[in-house]
Amino acid sequence: MENYILASKSKLVQLKLSDFEFSNPDLRNSKESKAISIANWLINIIETNLKSGKISANNLLPSKAEFAYYLGVSVGTIQNALRYIEDKGYVESKQRIGTIIKNRSEKSCMLRKLTSKRDIAILEVKKFITSNKLRTGSYLPSSRALAAMIGCSANTTRLAFEYLCGMGILEHKSQKTSDGGWVVKSLNFSGVIKSNESIQKTLVGKIEKDLKEYIDTNLKPGDRLPSHSQLSYELKASIKTIHDALKVLIDEGILLPRRGRYGTTVIKCPKDSNAGLKLEKSIFAPAKDTAFYYYEKTQNAIKSMIADNYEIGSKLPSIMELSKTMDLSPNTIRKAFQNLAKEGYLVFTRGRYGGTFVIDIPPRGEETFKWLAVNPQYAKLYSN
Repeated sequence: MENYILASKSKLVQLKLSDFEFSNPDLRNSKESKAISIANWLINIIETNLKSGKISANNLLPSKAEFAYYLGVSVGTIQNALRYIEDKGYVESKQRIGTIIKNRSEKSCMLRKLTSKRDIAILEVKKFITSNKLRTGSYLPSSRALAAMIGCSANTTRLAFEYLCGMGILEHKSQKTSDGGWVVKSLNFSGVIKSNESIQKTLVGKIEKDLKEYIDTNLKPGDRLPSHSQLSYELKASIKTIHDALKVLIDEGILLPRRGRYGTTVIKCPKDSNAGLKLEKSIFAPAKDTAFYYYEKTQNAIKSMIADNYEIGSKLPSIMELSKTMDLSPNTIRKAFQNLAKEGYLVFTRGRYGGTFVIDIPPRGEETFKWLAVNPQYAKLYSN
């Protein structure tokens, strides 16, 4: 597993244009495209200000919108320029974080992120070249024509062409990159695309793969999975991404989620495709059902309270008051109230004289729960 870092925007310094020393780029008289001219301008700014100490590695560049407004170009042009300098190793971008300045003289870690559309297009261009048995000197279709063939946008395909041109795989023999004239210069894709071409397009897919490796390496059936926050730290991904990846493993029958102190348990190692159903899975209800049990238990307690202490038309204590009295979260009380309202026992009104009122008295003795909690060590006893 590669060495990634988990960046937090709140801990990074967001720079403004006023924090830099620079001269304006000459975009009118440049022979290069605006994106490349701006990219070279950004490289010069980053190198100069890092040396002078005006900025530091791991600072966030100003936003794309701020650059676009200052230079009078589109945000898309700035995006293309940032992609170019990211390929050169000057910055690293991350969705919802921003563009982080890197120090090229130091070995730095990488951020975990989605596979970019351009990287997918690069792989598709390689497949096109190899499947059509193109040789050095062969002409490729225009970026627009090839985009339709490989299922990518024309702009993304053009960016893939420009990247491959910079890596010495392609060369361009027309005046503008938007024209045709792309020629295969080299067939040596080593260092450009990994040998394993089963690219995971989403970050969740990447974390899912790493989670399976983590389980195979560190855990065995019956072991409890670490918390979401611990896995977030281990795999350098957000808690939300970890949660989404775990849902995939639960659906595949690798993990079993349970409420409370039982946590999420490994019931099958990912590499063990022949493992059968574990006994504890046949006894423990899914977390969804255990949640229902928890709310049903609260509902029955409130029903008993109403039957013993209230009459039709009486006003119940507020959610916050019951939360303190019953030592439960306000959300649990709220959901119990909602379910009792659906059953026709309560009604809600608003305003100064509003609240939760009893409209029917629930019968006593209704405590049939739909969930059974069994400790795994007793699974064999219950299966006999």
